[in-house]
Amino acid sequence: MSDIRLVLGGARSGKSRFAEALVSEPVGLRRVYVATAQAFDEEMEQRIATHRAQRGDGWLTVEAPHDLADALLRFAVPGNAVLVDCLTLWLSNRLLAEADLEADAAGLVAVLGRVRAPVVLVANEVGLSIVPDNALARRFRDAAGRLNQMIAAIADQAYFVVAGLSQRLK
Repeated sequence: MSDIRLVLGGARSGKSRFAEALVSEPVGLRRVYVATAQAFDEEMEQRIATHRAQRGDGWLTVEAPHDLADALLRFAVPGNAVLVDCLTLWLSNRLLAEADLEADAAGLVAVLGRVRAPVVLVANEVGLSIVPDNALARRFRDAAGRLNQMIAAIADQAYFVVAGLSQRLK
């Protein structure tokens, strides 16, 4: 049986820390961290290293910047609890790869319907700001909003995190 939870928030809102705590709740399960970030520069390498250090030991880290559905099929199995951090970076990776974002999102939703372990998905809420001034940024913002809505619709629980405080939405 699965339990799908979505954690939304802005940059540096505390959403990852909150999501890590949710994944740590079921005692006795192996914690799997599915990382979607890619380190294209030194600053991003440092961000990734900081996240790893803050998480501490006891996590199996799986890199899935593009093949998120496959990673979930392989690791969201009985005995594991999975954290995906984050959907927004995954979507950005797919956008830059010129992938079919609608098909990717639909495929991810389909896989989430088949997982057999608790899964917590982290995503940025990018629609609370001004309308971006260029077509690529608007396309990304719109795709992120649609993906968040799709995941929220199938999630058992959804949370919004701001300033380190969580609010349960669903």
